[in-house]
Amino acid sequence: MQDWAQIRYLHGSEAACDDLGHRVPRAGPARRVVSLVPSLTESVAVTRPEALAGVTTWCTYPRDLEVPRVRGTKNPDLAAITRLKPDLVLANQEENRRVDVERLRSAGIPVWVTVIRTLDEAIASLRRVFNVALGWPEPPWLTRAEQAWRDPGTGTPGSRLRAVIPVWRDPWMVVGSATFTGDVAGRLGLDNVYGDHPGRYPRVSLDDLAAHGPDLIVLPDEPYPFRADDGPEMFSGQRVALVEGRSLTWYGPSLVTARPLLAAQLRAAG
Repeated sequence: MQDWAQIRYLHGSEAACDDLGHRVPRAGPARRVVSLVPSLTESVAVTRPEALAGVTTWCTYPRDLEVPRVRGTKNPDLAAITRLKPDLVLANQEENRRVDVERLRSAGIPVWVTVIRTLDEAIASLRRVFNVALGWPEPPWLTRAEQAWRDPGTGTPGSRLRAVIPVWRDPWMVVGSATFTGDVAGRLGLDNVYGDHPGRYPRVSLDDLAAHGPDLIVLPDEPYPFRADDGPEMFSGQRVALVEGRSLTWYGPSLVTARPLLAAQLRAAG
C-alpha cells in the first residue's frame, strides 16, 4: 500500500483543491454524495440527508440513517460506489486508503480527501467541505461547534490530569501524537502521557502504560467498545473514565454537545 505521505500537502492552495492539494472537478452543488468517513457522514446527514447516496458500515449516526452501505472504511466496495454514480466521494487521510481513492479517481469519480489532526483543522476542513467541495451553504451547527470549543481550556498546571487514552485492546493501542482526539483531550484539561510518542496510535504494553504513572485512564466506547465490564478491570486501583467515543473522536455535529458531555463523564471517573 502506498503511503499518503508521498502526496504533497498543499492545504488551501487552490480554491477547488482538497486538503492534500488534489484538484477536484466540480459541476455545481453536489446532489449525490458517498461518504467513507463516519464523521463526514453525520455532517452531511444532519445538513442535507437527501444528498447521501452511500455510506460505510461504520457510519452509525444518525441512528435512523437508511442509505446503501458500501462496506468499511478500509475495504470499500468500489464497484458498488461506482454504481451509485456519486457527484462526490468524501474521504479522510487517516481513515481511508490511498489506493482506494486513486482507483475511484481512475474510474472518473471525484474524491475529496480531508486531513484533520486538530480541532482547529477540523473546523477549517469542514468549512471547506461545505463551501468548496459540496458547494452548499455553511450549516448553522458548524458555527455553534466552533463557538463551543473557542476557549482552548488549558487550565492551570495543578488542575490538569495526566491521562492515557486506549483505543484498542489485545493488542493495546493508545492515542499518541498529532491526533484530533489528543487535541480534544488537551482542551478538556488532560495531558496525554503518550503525546510525545513518535507514533499516532502506538501499541503499548500494560506494564509500559503503568510505568508512565497516569492520573486517569480514559476509555472511549469506540473504535473499541470499552464498557464497564470490558476494560476497567485491567486498571485496578486507577481512576478510569468511560466516555462516549463519538464525542471524543468524531468531528462534525457531535462537537456542538461534546464538550459538556465529556467534561461530565471525566468528572464522574471513579
